[in-house]
Amino acid sequence: MLLFDTHADTLHCLAVHKDVTPDVNMDRLRQGGVSAQTLALFVGGSSDLRDIARVFDKMFREEEKLKAAGWKQLTDYRDAVGGENAYILSVEGCDLLKDDLALLGVWRKRGIRMAALTWNYENCVGTPAKLDHTSPLKSFGREAVKEMVRLGIAPDTSHLNERGFYDLLEMGVVPLASHSCCKALCGHRRNLSDDQLRALFQAGGYVGVNFYPYFLNDDGEATIDTICDHVIHMMEMGGEKQIGFGSDFDGIECKPRGMDGPQDFPRLLSALRARGLTEPLIEGLAGRNLMAYYDRVDPR
Repeated sequence: MLLFDTHADTLHCLAVHKDVTPDVNMDRLRQGGVSAQTLALFVGGSSDLRDIARVFDKMFREEEKLKAAGWKQLTDYRDAVGGENAYILSVEGCDLLKDDLALLGVWRKRGIRMAALTWNYENCVGTPAKLDHTSPLKSFGREAVKEMVRLGIAPDTSHLNERGFYDLLEMGVVPLASHSCCKALCGHRRNLSDDQLRALFQAGGYVGVNFYPYFLNDDGEATIDTICDHVIHMMEMGGEKQIGFGSDFDGIECKPRGMDGPQDFPRLLSALRARGLTEPLIEGLAGRNLMAYYDRVDPR
């Protein structure tokens, strides 16, 4: 069975927090049966473009170290092979684009296949949910999104505000949310409302369920069953074949009980089976749904 995770901040952890043991490593990916781990190039805790550029350079150097240690880079989820561990690059925060769309072409050549438009700072593309719900995508942001679509980089709405989310759909874009949860189950501003989930699924989009306890439950108390609650709620909103997992490992300071790293994915899949999900649904959640999303937005 193919198993994908659409978000982890492992490269940032390796580049910036060298005293911290990452949640994600090759042994744990093998134990968990993860076929392709998405590794995000995260803008980090600064809105200064010089700082962000330096952090990106460090993360690219860490990526080269992973390759030298035997990690395999994929440039398409549809090339994943069962039993083979690999990674795919994404971007979390498009601040570095500034007014230079050509950088998207550079990113695509480096294998980047999804890009979160914002993190928690307003940037040249749009406004994050952390700041407000009403600011539209910027005119440059619209041009950037069009270029992403042309290049086969999926626009990622995780962290984007609600108005920007609907602007994408009105443009006819089919985005994904690489690491998001349900606002109906946890009221955090980063989560997606039922209306957003229904609209995204109707448009053909995709959501990777985030494992951060404070996105899963208002009091921050979460277990593997809490993750299952969000999966099942998204299915009820129409996402039966359009959801998967976006753990946020190495980007979260606490984790649901029983879900400490990628080695615990078998526990999660077993819990979903216990909730009544059939094997075809499990295989979809694990990886087939994400491959189908890329078939829709970037047909070969």
